[in-house]
Amino acid sequence: MRKLTLPAAAALVLAATTIFGVPSRAQQRSSTVPVTTVVTVLGPHFSAPPAIAKEDITVYSRKNRQDVTSLVPAQGDKAGLQLAIMIDDDDSPSAIGQHFSEIKDFIMSQPGTTQVGLYYAASGAAEAVAPFSADHESVARKLRLPLGRLAGTSPSVYLSLEDLVKHWPTNGMRHEVLIISSGIDHLHPGLQSPYVDAAIDKVQDSGVVVYTIYTGGPRLADASFHVEIAWMNLVRVSGQSGGQAFFQGFETPVDFVPIFRQLNAILHNQYLLTFTTPRAESKKGEMRNIEVRTEQRNVKLSYPSPVFVSGS
Repeated sequence: MRKLTLPAAAALVLAATTIFGVPSRAQQRSSTVPVTTVVTVLGPHFSAPPAIAKEDITVYSRKNRQDVTSLVPAQGDKAGLQLAIMIDDDDSPSAIGQHFSEIKDFIMSQPGTTQVGLYYAASGAAEAVAPFSADHESVARKLRLPLGRLAGTSPSVYLSLEDLVKHWPTNGMRHEVLIISSGIDHLHPGLQSPYVDAAIDKVQDSGVVVYTIYTGGPRLADASFHVEIAWMNLVRVSGQSGGQAFFQGFETPVDFVPIFRQLNAILHNQYLLTFTTPRAESKKGEMRNIEVRTEQRNVKLSYPSPVFVSGS
């Protein structure tokens, strides 16, 4: 019987590995996973930023630099956005009614790639009066006055936010929310509201970006509850999701026109940032803090931290 030489035996082992599917090192599961998140890039005073590329961005997690694989403008075939406008049904009808024209103009100003949905925070849920649609005129027509505190329909706008995010199906579009509210959590008006914390956890886990407009104004200036806490609740929810809290003072009436101008600048200057990072040790994944930096001058970056990292 003919004996195999050493090179021939090695060739047979290699062939058997290929035929019977024994995984090679290249076929083994990667120890890193890609993460994609929304990053807003702005110049001073909500101006358009200078040109920025992947090479201008660095991402750090656990003090380690991550590998940035792409930075894609949310334009063209990547421009898809679902923008939910949520109005607190607890707010004063007159306080919101005087801004109907500005809200309608903002809805109508959105590009065709943006689907707008209109919701009211009522009874701890998100009441959809106009589902997401690119027919902005139809959505704007559904705008109505809030019912006001006497109706007692909105115990916590944060419960409604959590409900909205919980039932928001994944579809590959950016998911962002504008909340128009006094920020008061009637279920827990003091510090460290569990309902605020739960809403923050939910938006972070789902990658939803939140913007807030504080509407407290003069009607709440002498209220017995802490309006500063209500305002800070809105700041926490928006800031920790990568969004923006719009605030013009506790006693002055709110001017929506400059706010909507700034919000449009934000929505028109967003990027989809993708980087790779080590897998989470838990099979369920984990939330992981990141820091996004740039050496570009006069550029402000806004992004959610933490982000969700899938597990093994």
